[in-house]
Amino acid sequence: EVQLVESGGGSAQPGGSLALSCEVSGINFKAYGMSWVRQAVGKGVEWVSGIDAGGGRKFYSDSVKGRFTISRDNDKNILYLELNELKPDDTAMYHCAQGLRAGGSRGQGIQVFVSS
Repeated sequence: EVQLVESGGGSAQPGGSLALSCEVSGINFKAYGMSWVRQAVGKGVEWVSGIDAGGGRKFYSDSVKGRFTISRDNDKNILYLELNELKPDDTAMYHCAQGLRAGGSRGQGIQVFVSS
């Protein structure tokens, strides 16, 4: 059974930073691309960022490019997302997901709230 468990998140002021982690079990983690998606209240799911299996290629949505950084540790089976220069529009539930475009299993999510 695939399990993805997010941690980190919380509240930040505009311009601040947060860090998310996702511990993955039940799959051969190093064989899969992984991604982060988010969903704000009343809105659809937005793909945020993806990383290939080896960690050498990283992809970002236009809305977060230059501000967020995705990474992974294939020895620890952990996916990361560093959120910098946060904006109120970044407020959402963030989910890690199996697959470069989040086509597989997803975690339950972790809340990020950005407000002054």
